[in-house]
Amino acid sequence: MDENNRERIQSTSSNKNKPDMGGGLPVIKYWAEQTLSPDGLKLWQTLFHKSACLSCSWGTGGQKGGFTNEEGEKLQRCMKSVEAISAEIQAGIATSFFEQQSLEQLQQLTSQEADRLGRWSFPVILSGGSTHYQKISWDEIYRLATTSFTTIPERVASYSSGRSSNEAAFLLQLMMRALGSNNLADCSDLCHAPSTFGLKQTFGTGTSMVSLKSLKQADCIVLAGSNASYNHPRLMNELIKLGERGGKIIVINPVKERGLVKFASPAFPLTSLLTGSDIASIYLQPIPGSDVALFVGLQKALIEQNKVDLEFLQAYTENWSEVIARAQSTPWSIITETCGVSQVEIETTAQIIASSPKVVFAWAMGITQQENGVDNVSSIANTALMTGNVGRVGTGLMPVRGHSNVQGFGSMGVTVRLKKEIQQSLEKLLGHSLSRIPGYDTQALIEAADAGKIDTLICIGGNLYGANPNSHKVKRALGKIKTIIYLATKPNLGHFHGLAQQNTIIIPVFNRFENPHKTTVESGNNFVRLNDEGQTHLKNADLIAEVDFLTELAHRLHGEHPINWRKLQDTKYVRELIAQTIPGYEKIADIDQTKEEFTIGGRIFNQPHFPTASGKAKMFVTPLPTLALPQPQDFGVTNYARGVVLALMTGRGYAQHNTVVYRTEDKYRGMPHRSCILMNPLDAEKAGLQEHQRVSVKGNVGQLDNIEIIYGEVRSGAALMFYPEVNVIFNAPVESRCGTPAFKRVPVLVYQTS
Repeated sequence: MDENNRERIQSTSSNKNKPDMGGGLPVIKYWAEQTLSPDGLKLWQTLFHKSACLSCSWGTGGQKGGFTNEEGEKLQRCMKSVEAISAEIQAGIATSFFEQQSLEQLQQLTSQEADRLGRWSFPVILSGGSTHYQKISWDEIYRLATTSFTTIPERVASYSSGRSSNEAAFLLQLMMRALGSNNLADCSDLCHAPSTFGLKQTFGTGTSMVSLKSLKQADCIVLAGSNASYNHPRLMNELIKLGERGGKIIVINPVKERGLVKFASPAFPLTSLLTGSDIASIYLQPIPGSDVALFVGLQKALIEQNKVDLEFLQAYTENWSEVIARAQSTPWSIITETCGVSQVEIETTAQIIASSPKVVFAWAMGITQQENGVDNVSSIANTALMTGNVGRVGTGLMPVRGHSNVQGFGSMGVTVRLKKEIQQSLEKLLGHSLSRIPGYDTQALIEAADAGKIDTLICIGGNLYGANPNSHKVKRALGKIKTIIYLATKPNLGHFHGLAQQNTIIIPVFNRFENPHKTTVESGNNFVRLNDEGQTHLKNADLIAEVDFLTELAHRLHGEHPINWRKLQDTKYVRELIAQTIPGYEKIADIDQTKEEFTIGGRIFNQPHFPTASGKAKMFVTPLPTLALPQPQDFGVTNYARGVVLALMTGRGYAQHNTVVYRTEDKYRGMPHRSCILMNPLDAEKAGLQEHQRVSVKGNVGQLDNIEIIYGEVRSGAALMFYPEVNVIFNAPVESRCGTPAFKRVPVLVYQTS
């Protein structure tokens, strides 16, 4: 294509209607609309409540106040906070609602419509064959729950999200393991499990190695596979401050996101809000799934530039020579062909890293939600180690996690890969050995349910139906489980589609800022927040705290020996058990008295000594992926006139939190509704397609029709559609080492029917 045609396509693209930066005055406008609304007073009261933010894991709130981060900085709430709170302060669902709304009607709702039904305010049950949910008494709930959990332990499972507290998470896993079940699936299985696995095998620890205080001393940040401007807006404040002090930001993302190019933060009204702040020093757009090739290319460039810190490698790492040899021997032609980034761009990026005294490597689900997600993480770790950017203040590895307490659930032992130290402590607490039968992670849970191997499932928050690929299969699998118990604050699509064979029970629970108990959560940077008690705005509601439900159920299942479960309804006693059993959490035992929030011990490394057998970091050779897309005929479509096969990435919209959609449009990408596909103009023209044309998108198990093409700054050969709606069309391969689906590389055929 000649340059004139390329310019014509770009000039007619909807790019011209998109904001030229992220954040800015639209955020201020949204705040004003929400806080001046009839619910504005409740919103402000909640914003100032001493509890951690409900949204992402970039923690704020707690005992330092609702707008304050762990470093004591103010003005640290963002639009994501307001969206989450606004949804939680909705009115309760009326008791007559389910008499009027059948299950068939509820199944027509979108994610946004389900969320806007209001708050769950009384418990309900859907019995097998029923057409309507019905109110249920607590006596009947406990009778059914106790009966359903009294079965073979391997046929009992749980699923959870990061919405709840450390205390609820600890009680959940303690109750399950006391039963003899290790089936503790968690939403982290679907996102950052490769981060945990990859970091642990290299460094002996599976969380961020960088505190907020340390991050503030970095000279360069490599941000890979993340759209922080949408999903972690307060991280953008740190990027802005880094740029102001002369630091560099390397962005790696197949989609050029507006907010990662330029972002206007309300936290800096005089310097950033109106004009915006430049973010990316260099922006690389690799082929989806090719990140190992890109980072091996960076390693090769560092070697050729003589910028590898050999003294560091020799002193503090194992297997370094094999990693260097592999990078040296990998031809540039294979690297650039695999990742789609030029040698010049890679060499320039390597020079930025090499010239920066202190570098932090950060990433999100673009790195982990790949079939080789662990290798992606290992290749990032190798690059950091080769430049000596681990084990010093201002350096390190930093996975950017999504939900506000998703990391806390893992710390509490809600995982199928339990730490040996925690296992031993729990066995001492319970007075018997734990089951050694491996548990089901989230994808394995779906497979087990589909095979008829699960009788009972309890879900603490989350949306198991909506969060997984192959929606029809997930619905079928959950329909084979006899009893499903959902603990939730608001409706989601899983409550209407993820239905049990016999009994689906929904238990309404308090959210974080209205919980009658003090609770704690953990940020993605290993900082523990203490949440004060609160009160619900709901009148005449019949809610329960998760801690109260879990302890009462556990009491009915286990009695009082060796644990007095009902005593644990006072959460200070739960925290005492946490201090005894969870490494690094010793300070939580006294947090009720001291109010001292803390960084978890043994996770932030300011010296290059690691909790591995040798005390050294173990490096791993990372094979380059072989990336190929199917041919159009492989999709079994015969009636198309024109089309193109692309590597589809699933993603969240601008106003979305996990599977919860707050607004349907994505103004920064120019996507006016949820039934869009973001494509490179060159791919569309090559296939004879045009912007705003309606097409079909076919995956390996399903198809979506009437999808509007939107031109965007996505690299050629790739595309983006919204999750969870697009989950219905594909069954993703999983990372074999930790079960995470490859949401970020889904082969699809985009076509027009003949």
